[in-house]
Parts: sequence; C-alpha cells; structure tokens
Amino acid sequence: MPTISVFYGIVIQMFWRDHAPPHFHALYAEYEALIDLRDFRVIRGALPRRAMALVLEWAADHRDELMEDWSLCSRMLTPKTIEPLK
Repeated sequence: MPTISVFYGIVIQMFWRDHAPPHFHALYAEYEALIDLRDFRVIRGALPRRAMALVLEWAADHRDELMEDWSLCSRMLTPKTIEPLK
C-alpha cells in the first residue's frame, strides 16, 4: 500500500484497486480510519480527535490531488506523493 503523505506521526495511504467508495487510509499509532474522498466521512475505524482534525484539514487542502491518486491507484499505477500538513 503506497504511502502518499506523512505528517505529525500520521501516515496517509491508498491501496491499488481498493473497493469503492474512493477513500484513503489514515494511520496514527494503533489507530486507523478509512476516509471517504467525496465528503471526508469516516467509513470505518477511528482516530483520536486531534489526529482526525489534522487529517481532515490536510484532506480538504488536497482534495483534487487525492482524487487524482485514487484514479491512479484504480488503474494499478503508483500514486503521487502529496505535500504534508505544515
């Protein structure tokens, strides 16, 4: 599973040919959440409140890049890295 960004101990990843809806995986310590790219709703899992706020802020700033990476992954192509939250 390619890592597309890392910031503040949070790892953002996408699987190749993963199931719909378009989403990414956010990992923080022992926590993992799957986040829908369309509305940033949590599909499965959870993160601590502060980590989730950082993930949602980052995702909102990079929505188009995330959708582009989803498209690449769905075609078994390597997604591009995305700038971390600063």
